[in-house]
Amino acid sequence: RLDRAGAQTRMEEELFYDGYARQLLPFGLACLAAGVWSLIGRRRLLPAVIAAAATAALIDDVSNGERMWRKLVTRPKRTWNVVAHAGDPAGERTLVVLAHHDAAPTGRVFDQSLQKWGARRFPWLIARIDVSLPIWWPVAGAGGLVAGGAASGNRKLAAAGIALSALIVAIAVDIAHSPIVPGANDNLSAVAALVALAELLRERPVPGLRVLLVSCGAEEVLQGGIYGFAERHFPNLRKDRTWFLNLDTIGSPELIMAEGEGPFWMEDYTDPGFRDLIARTAERIGQPLRRGTRSRASSDAVIPSRAGYPTAMLASWEPGSKVLSNYHLMTDTPENLSYDTIERAVTITHAVASELAADTGGAKLQ
Repeated sequence: RLDRAGAQTRMEEELFYDGYARQLLPFGLACLAAGVWSLIGRRRLLPAVIAAAATAALIDDVSNGERMWRKLVTRPKRTWNVVAHAGDPAGERTLVVLAHHDAAPTGRVFDQSLQKWGARRFPWLIARIDVSLPIWWPVAGAGGLVAGGAASGNRKLAAAGIALSALIVAIAVDIAHSPIVPGANDNLSAVAALVALAELLRERPVPGLRVLLVSCGAEEVLQGGIYGFAERHFPNLRKDRTWFLNLDTIGSPELIMAEGEGPFWMEDYTDPGFRDLIARTAERIGQPLRRGTRSRASSDAVIPSRAGYPTAMLASWEPGSKVLSNYHLMTDTPENLSYDTIERAVTITHAVASELAADTGGAKLQ
């Protein structure tokens, strides 16, 4: 489809280290064993060190740190990124539009009933919250409780850590053995947007701007293919003339712009001026975006942002409950998409490309 739209497209094979439920499960088991040891044994320091080390390794992995654990216990696997060159091939500036084409496993933990009930019961509270739930905090907190209880000799604290670790282990096992979701919203909605954007760029060119339409593989392992793209392409992409716009889960009813992300600590994306440009452009074309939202999950956007590129992300949610429609559920199918939202994302992205090409604000972002 990208080829037929006139984009020069190729598949790039990359290597990645697998992660997520199966690979992180040993951390929960280590914390569980350390907690039990601290209760029945006489030694307190060693169980505390084990729990603290497991927690630190988990935080490092989930936060896209050095990831020594997954590199130690897994072998590199193959994935494929799709990279399409659109726009003006002679352009001095580049807009990289990201998506990902893999899908996630489901699991009982992704059931949205409780959050939707809370939205109906406490709508005033949901209206004030623009940051997604910190789903990784309890995972790390389990090991923290065990380490603290073991080090201090506080049996109640250690017992609480054991109980939470057992719950985390059960959740990880459930996810690891659950089927892969259809992935229409997360993230074939954005893949479709890349194709539509290629077609729109063919019909309405933006002279002076190169546009890279990039769909990465292995995003759902907490970032995989994006590392290969970074290693291959970042050396040729100048930070003062390149912008990254990540499209992730854009098939819910309300389109939003995320300002940052972080499973444990929040990192705002590089260069707020780029996000201001997107907001102004969306307002100008009559497609205003909700500002100020941030994600407690991780996405491919964090990699270019940390590298110093101006970065933003378009996502979507259900405005009443602020859940991502059918997120990691088997109901994430095409008939449950909001196609108007996907179209809005395409329209805004093309308008942003036109702004950058015309240099009405792009050169002032740095």
